[in-house]
Amino acid sequence: MPSRRDAIADDLRDRIATGRLKPGERLPSESHLAAQYRVSTPTLRNALAVLQVEGLVEKAHGKGNFVRRPLRRTTYVGGGRTPDGQTAADTALSVTVHTTRIRAHGHLATLLKVSASSPLTEFLCLSHEGERPHSLARIYVPGDLAPAAALREPLPYEEVTTQLTQLHPPPAEVREKVSVRLPTPEEASTLRISSALAVLAITRQMADTAGRVVEAALLVLPGDRADAVFTTHYGIDEKRTER
Repeated sequence: MPSRRDAIADDLRDRIATGRLKPGERLPSESHLAAQYRVSTPTLRNALAVLQVEGLVEKAHGKGNFVRRPLRRTTYVGGGRTPDGQTAADTALSVTVHTTRIRAHGHLATLLKVSASSPLTEFLCLSHEGERPHSLARIYVPGDLAPAAALREPLPYEEVTTQLTQLHPPPAEVREKVSVRLPTPEEASTLRISSALAVLAITRQMADTAGRVVEAALLVLPGDRADAVFTTHYGIDEKRTER
């Protein structure tokens, strides 16, 4: 027999699926729903938390709970083809870029294979779908490779990506680590997602022929709106047979 929490979640899920609760619609207040289902407020909140993790309901602090609108799915393309890994189909997302000069420390020094306190430039890229945050990318380049224009004034995202791809020759090696984890409190707040929603975390290093890391990126893609695609091309040796 399902618990009261699961029974409530099942009923609300069915109401959303059948259109009785529509995308963007505000749910009745938690106290009203608790009275309707004859449960305590904590039990009702636990049921809503199940739907929040599933991406069906979202809570806006001070405003209430809403049926979540369908989100655009983004595809991360492996191989370092673009600075943030987005495909052309994702360009409908708007992106804000914040550029900062920082010093390498801790994991960043290790990631870029530089000594502590080495100058770096950080590009913090936050994509949006409408007013909703969609995904987060932190891109780092050694200080001497940073585009000077980006440090003088804010640049449109498209110009930043163009300049980043022109900073150095095509990388000789791209190393990517993909993991699934829960978001940090800062990531959950920035992306406005539940702390219980798993994210796709990608760490990428791009190195030149001498082994120098010329760009590194830390990407965070919420699991309810992201896919990752990696394609490997194999060379085929063609041999001529002489008769």
